[in-house]
Amino acid sequence: MSMLRKFDAGLMAVIIATLIATVILALTSPDYFTLVFAKEDGLVEYGTALFLLIASIVMARHAASLWGQGRRGAAVLTAVYGLMFFMAAGEEISWGQRIIGWESGEFFLENNKQDETNLHNLMVGDVHLTKSLFGPVLTICILLYLVGLPLIYPKGGRIARLADRMAVPVPWLKHAAIALIASIIIAVLDADRKWEVYELIFSLLIVSIFLLPQNRDATR
Repeated sequence: MSMLRKFDAGLMAVIIATLIATVILALTSPDYFTLVFAKEDGLVEYGTALFLLIASIVMARHAASLWGQGRRGAAVLTAVYGLMFFMAAGEEISWGQRIIGWESGEFFLENNKQDETNLHNLMVGDVHLTKSLFGPVLTICILLYLVGLPLIYPKGGRIARLADRMAVPVPWLKHAAIALIASIIIAVLDADRKWEVYELIFSLLIVSIFLLPQNRDATR
C-alpha cells in the first residue's frame, strides 16, 4: 500500500473515531461534549481549519501540475477551488484573530454576530446574511457533489466529461456513504455545537477526495 493510500486510510479511521466519540459523548456527557470536545477554539475547530488548509494546498499543487501540462483552464479552476478552501480555513478561525488577539474593526463590531473579523457571521439587522443567502444552496450543492456525483460519474456521459475537463475531483461511493451516515447522526443528535463536528467530518472527507478521487488522472 502506498503512503498516499495509507494516509487516506488514516483519514477514514479518524472520521469513524470522531463519529463514535461524538455519539458517545453527546449521549453520555453532553456538557463535556459542548464545553470541551466541540468547544470554540478547541481540537475539533482547529482540526477543521487544519484540514481545510491541507485541502487548499493539495488543490494548489494540482493547479501547478495542470498548468505545466498546458491545461490552463483546468489549472485556473483548480486554483479557484484551492482559494475557496484556503478562505474557508481562515474563516473557521476568524483569520487567527482569537489566537493573536487583535480587535475587530468598527465594521465587524457593528455587523458581525460574534464581533469577529470574518464573513460567515455577518448580520444585516436580524438576518444572518451568509446563512440566509448561501445556506440552503450550499447544502444542496454539497450533497449533490458528495452523493450524486459518485453515482453519476461511473456511467460516463456529459457530466463525467465535464467533471474531467473542469478537473473536479470526483468522490468515491465510500465518501458518499460516510457523508450520508454522518448527516443522519448529526441530524438526530440533540447536542449543542454538533455542527462543529460535522464541519470536521466534511474537511476530512474533502482531503480524502482531493488526494484520491475517482478521476485522479484528470485532476492533476
